[in-house]
Amino acid sequence: MSAPGASGVSGASAGLAAYRPELRPRVLLSDPLLDGAATVHLIKDTGSGNSFKVGAKEHFLIARMDGERSLAEIGEEYAGEYGRRLGDAHWQQILTMLGTKGLLAGTPAPKVPVVADEPRTLLRGTLPLVADADATTARLHRVFGFLLTPWAMVPLLVLIVAMEAAVASRTGELLIAVRELFTNPVLLTGTAILLWLSTALHELAHGVVARHYGGQVAEIGLRWRLPVVIMYCTVDNYLYLGRRRHRIATAVAGAVMNLLFLLPFCGLWLLAPLDDATHEALAALLLLGSVQAFAMLVPLPPLDGYRIASQLAGATGLAASAGGYLRLALRRSPEASAYPRRARIAYPAYALGTVLVLAAVVAAVVAGAHHLLTT
Repeated sequence: MSAPGASGVSGASAGLAAYRPELRPRVLLSDPLLDGAATVHLIKDTGSGNSFKVGAKEHFLIARMDGERSLAEIGEEYAGEYGRRLGDAHWQQILTMLGTKGLLAGTPAPKVPVVADEPRTLLRGTLPLVADADATTARLHRVFGFLLTPWAMVPLLVLIVAMEAAVASRTGELLIAVRELFTNPVLLTGTAILLWLSTALHELAHGVVARHYGGQVAEIGLRWRLPVVIMYCTVDNYLYLGRRRHRIATAVAGAVMNLLFLLPFCGLWLLAPLDDATHEALAALLLLGSVQAFAMLVPLPPLDGYRIASQLAGATGLAASAGGYLRLALRRSPEASAYPRRARIAYPAYALGTVLVLAAVVAAVVAGAHHLLTT
């Protein structure tokens, strides 16, 4: 049955009760997310790219609009959950909102807004590299997707742990190698190219892992803010992937790829008969590459670590929400007690975790600088 338009929702109660609304297949609904003191769900129309937030009660109704259940049946479920029945005015309001946004089957699709491309200049800009990023990622997944199976990934992760243990045990030697690298322009250039390649693979890994869990990659390209030039990979429906662990895996995939990239160089460094200059260059690459990978896991926006922290907390706008809550809590404001229990745990935990990570980073930098100055 086609949905009534914004002006045709005001039929008799019996007509509304029999109506079976259906969301368009392109409409995505997120899990419940903390947003300040509220719990919200994100809704995205992948056709137009529009997204917005709704509360838990609105989501309860919208998620049941599958074309099978009538408004009467949805209303009964709602009354059983929330202890009240919705009148015509409430149904008209929500159906009008969904119809206006083109989210219901049978309503006119909204016009896709024309977004002007960012002007490209010598100093800044973006450049898509492939015509169909999703198809490109699908091909990469067909070739490399087997690495995401447990029998392949577990041994690789064991090798990564062993490599990082070796790096940690010989950090002093590697720091000196980094210092020496900056005195050799040729090896420094080669190392910089390898590290840039690692960042490119980092971005592609996000796309391949997202694809593995049903994600869609909207764009792969280059972004430059001179002197920095990096690749980017945009996963269009990252926040709507089916399970939280899938979203976390997608976020952490980049750092894991950075470390996987280092494995063959670690093997050469440990086992191959190399001249001193090449051996030191590989040592420097291992340390710089490891720092590059773990830096992406710092839980500050827009880094991957922030995405992981947001998923662990089940929150959107985590940094701003945590800051707002802590300001209220430190002032002993009664408003802080109005936050749900999950928020009162998640926001301080995020703040404390971030402080500890940053303290560890500062301590590592100070220790590294002291070692270089005293050797």
